[in-house]
Amino acid sequence: MQEINFLEKYQKSTQRDYVARVVNHDKSECAAKAKLWGHDYWDGERQYGYGGYHYDGRWHSIAVDIAKHYGLKAGDKVLDIGCGKGFLLYELTQVVPGIEVTGMDVSSYAVEHAKLEIKDRLHVGHCSKLPFPDQSFDFVYSINTFHNLSIDELESAVREMERVGKQHKWCNIESYRNEKEKANLLYWQLTCESFHRPEGWRWLFQQWGYQGDYGFIYFA
Repeated sequence: MQEINFLEKYQKSTQRDYVARVVNHDKSECAAKAKLWGHDYWDGERQYGYGGYHYDGRWHSIAVDIAKHYGLKAGDKVLDIGCGKGFLLYELTQVVPGIEVTGMDVSSYAVEHAKLEIKDRLHVGHCSKLPFPDQSFDFVYSINTFHNLSIDELESAVREMERVGKQHKWCNIESYRNEKEKANLLYWQLTCESFHRPEGWRWLFQQWGYQGDYGFIYFA
């Protein structure tokens, strides 16, 4: 396992007012709406989630970095667990022509409003039970999904990720290193169920047999 932060560029481009999220709105109501994973979460007001999750090309440089690091090539099969609207998968098809991509997300809204070029490659489902044979994919990744799972779902999802991947794997998770980052995470999050320091995540990965790489997002 290796810690890799492919999302540093993306993280720096996102502005967050942590205190406003708990002061200006009913946090419990916003979280309840967010966990429906529908319009409010993806394309509604900012207090419910993304505040409009649209394609803007920012995933392209991340796709370049991922493809280069893992040596992705034409014919490789890639799975995105928690793919959302499929923007990163789309960028991977542009960076690596001939790559075969598949995405899965719990949100039917996200899949219905996915990037048209790859919409037919996306499926609605839960990551704790993937409908794919063992070792189906050359590269499996999951971005900002696993921390939204309860501990029992999380174990199943991590084991499933390991099962369907035959080579490279990478997951990115929200975490914290100190009390300030923990407070900011608690202020900002709407959908998190699993809160752990980096060493806690590493311990869980080892317990569940995960052999892939990982990265963390911190709310500094």
